[in-house]
Amino acid sequence: MKETYRIKVAGLERDLPLCSISQDLKIAAFVILGDVELTTACARELIRKTPEHDIMITAEAKGIPLIHEMARQMNAEKYLVARKAQKLYMKDPITVEVQSITTARKQTLYIDKNDAELLKGKRVLIIDDVISTGESIFAVEKLVKMSGGTVVGKAAILAEGDAKYREDIIYLEYLPLFNAEGEPIEK
Repeated sequence: MKETYRIKVAGLERDLPLCSISQDLKIAAFVILGDVELTTACARELIRKTPEHDIMITAEAKGIPLIHEMARQMNAEKYLVARKAQKLYMKDPITVEVQSITTARKQTLYIDKNDAELLKGKRVLIIDDVISTGESIFAVEKLVKMSGGTVVGKAAILAEGDAKYREDIIYLEYLPLFNAEGEPIEK
């Protein structure tokens, strides 16, 4: 039984651990947190594929290093993070619920009223590390629209499973789903 999956993305190779999400299904855990080389390379390659935009937003937490590095490479002054918990500084936050494949329970995403004002009338690029079911991206898109912004692109390092068939996302590489034995499930 295979325990890892080797992926090549942005010219770099990584061995991803396979994690069971049900008795018959596994996913390869792609984590850029702490991997400076991979984050830098993926940011560079993703920037080349994204449309013109005024501001970027991601959902907490794994998209944060990627959006930060993209902003740094593009000399952007600001990016936004939809938080998974309401913080004390948040006044009149805008909220939306999300259920992600990597999260056991429903979560709520929050953006502060001041961040919502920054989205109003802007061309917004949504950033994530992996798009699978698309629920996280959908929730962030809803926050953007509720704030008066216009989504001009949805980008991620990887499209997992059926996400590779979506025409509304930008991604660098495909990441398959796996059966209980650790073999890729190709659809």
